[in-house]
Amino acid sequence: MAGGRTDPTSRTRVAVATVLDRKAKELWPEPFRRRDLPWFREWAEFEQKASSLRWYEPLLVPGLLQTEAYARAVLTTGGLLPPVEVEEIVAARLARQRVLEREIPLQLVAVIDEVVLRRRVGGDRAVMAGQLTHLADQGERENVQVRVIPAESPWHTGLAGPFVLGRTPDGAEAAYLDNQLRGQVVTERADLASLGARWESVTGEALPRRRSIELIREVATTWS
Repeated sequence: MAGGRTDPTSRTRVAVATVLDRKAKELWPEPFRRRDLPWFREWAEFEQKASSLRWYEPLLVPGLLQTEAYARAVLTTGGLLPPVEVEEIVAARLARQRVLEREIPLQLVAVIDEVVLRRRVGGDRAVMAGQLTHLADQGERENVQVRVIPAESPWHTGLAGPFVLGRTPDGAEAAYLDNQLRGQVVTERADLASLGARWESVTGEALPRRRSIELIREVATTWS
């Protein structure tokens, strides 16, 4: 609180922006400034224009499918970020998720490893229960697929790191790679082809869509 004013929570910002048919960052620009970094801005803009994303994550729920509580728990782990920065990133992440709600929504296919479902994030088990229920619910939508690579699968190419492949309505393609320090947008044809081959490899290891949702809901009950 400053000067008697309390800023709205991340969830409230997104809810109000949705009702007003505005972007949360237009109404509350301050919480979004940290994510508006040179190395992320290009991908954030591409993501908003994309018609489809193919997203592989070996360790975490993809950002576009995270709940507020899960995102906050991830970002507070280790105490590396001050609370105000955590809230800035959480707000930006929730706002980005609106691409799944557009009139012509983004088509998202996400592949994750089973360890994502079973590794505890946050001090409260309810964080994981809520996240997995949300993940399964999102996977039921027509424009979202969530597929899980079972734990008994052997080492596969995706374990070398997460990546996202995107395409816009006009056919432009790009990929995004993330690491401990910053992300990288990739547009070179050879690199996209290599990541495309890795995508085919990881999807080949994943369970079918319906079985994946069943597994997610099964594991969600273990966190209750």
